Amino acid sequence: MRIYKFEKKPSKVIAVGLNYIDHARELKMKLPAEPVIFLKPSSAVIWNNQEIKYPKMSKQVDYEAELAIVIGKKCKNVSEKNAKKYILGYSCFNDVTARDLQKKDGQWTRAKSFDTFCPIGPHIVSGINPDNLKIELFLNSKLKQSSNTENLIFKTEKLISFISKIMTLEKYDVIATGTPVGVGPVRIGDKIEVKIEKIGTLTNYVVNTN
Repeated sequence: MRIYKFEKKPSKVIAVGLNYIDHARELKMKLPAEPVIFLKPSSAVIWNNQEIKYPKMSKQVDYEAELAIVIGKKCKNVSEKNAKKYILGYSCFNDVTARDLQKKDGQWTRAKSFDTFCPIGPHIVSGINPDNLKIELFLNSKLKQSSNTENLIFKTEKLISFISKIMTLEKYDVIATGTPVGVGPVRIGDKIEVKIEKIGTLTNYVVNTN
């Protein structure tokens, strides 16, 4: 196991929707036949202990705890067999979402892309098995999400292979692997902690937009 610091923001963040069996059951939705992906801009990225700004145009902002894959070197058209060669490590991720705007728009760009809506951290950890990690989210120290990455529908190697056949992945690009059951709203003043076994805790605070 090795620990790395984030040296710069990713050129892009590719997030995966509906990728936990328990979350799909919660929503009473069929399991997807292939990964459902979307992008979050690098301008949304913040780090550990930084502030999430609640946008004025939204009335419901939700947390979503996720495991992040951090790419270690440029790759394209990677096979599942070779995918691990391109992983620098793993981190905690919060796919902050303006849920009301997501429902209103019917597509996810606005809801997922506000500045500060992409907390990542506290660091990058290599040398661990990403497919069997306890993942939790605490809101003001109260447990709200609790699952295990063994419930991922599409595992890390599949996601890297699938996405690399669509777009070139650059070093430090991030793949957010989806959120488990238990997503919910936040309010101004809240403390959010994403905790993943063997990685650590990503802590952020919700503040009003100035």
